[in-house]
Amino acid sequence: MNPITTEQVLQSLNWRYATKAFDPSRGIPAETWTGLEEALVLTPSSFGLQPWRFLVLEDRAMRERLVPHAWGQRQIADSARLVIFCIRLNLGEADIDAYLERIREVRGTPVERLAGFRKMMLASLVEGGLKPIINEWATRQVYIALGNFMTSAALVGVDTCPLEGFDSTKFDELLELPGRGWGSVVCCAAGYRLPEDRHGQLPKVRFRREDVIERR
Repeated sequence: MNPITTEQVLQSLNWRYATKAFDPSRGIPAETWTGLEEALVLTPSSFGLQPWRFLVLEDRAMRERLVPHAWGQRQIADSARLVIFCIRLNLGEADIDAYLERIREVRGTPVERLAGFRKMMLASLVEGGLKPIINEWATRQVYIALGNFMTSAALVGVDTCPLEGFDSTKFDELLELPGRGWGSVVCCAAGYRLPEDRHGQLPKVRFRREDVIERR
């Protein structure tokens, strides 16, 4: 693997911003989007459990129906695609077993050899201290995927805008998520900025490095 340089990474991160105005006439090339979906799949998670589902909405008619439930934010409908980051609600023993089966399938590890790992996950997530806040735990995991997605998109020149300002109950109803055991947490619009979006021309405001990084 030939790693990209730190300079290239920083150029991409300085280029990106929370795009407010997308060009609705521009689509994302299929090869680029396939790579971004794979980046989502490769997102790390605690225990490797991946307690999420990434719902990719291309249908503009459906996205227009969502706009009124997102404070009228046009990024929902005008972007090329909208990714809705969902969590597995009330993750339980069956979800852990499905993950262990996937380990067996990919690595050829007999499930019996994973008994200790299974016991540890059950003790932490299903029987232990995380059980009362399991959906909160899953929510923290899905934000790792959001950050990974936005960074990956910036590296290939795709604009994004994360969106928390929406009525998740309405979104879930329209997308028929509750009956499937999923719940929306955050969205991310992806596409290409309109040149006239003034937010793209503004200097990026961040605290100085010494204000946020402490070395010991």
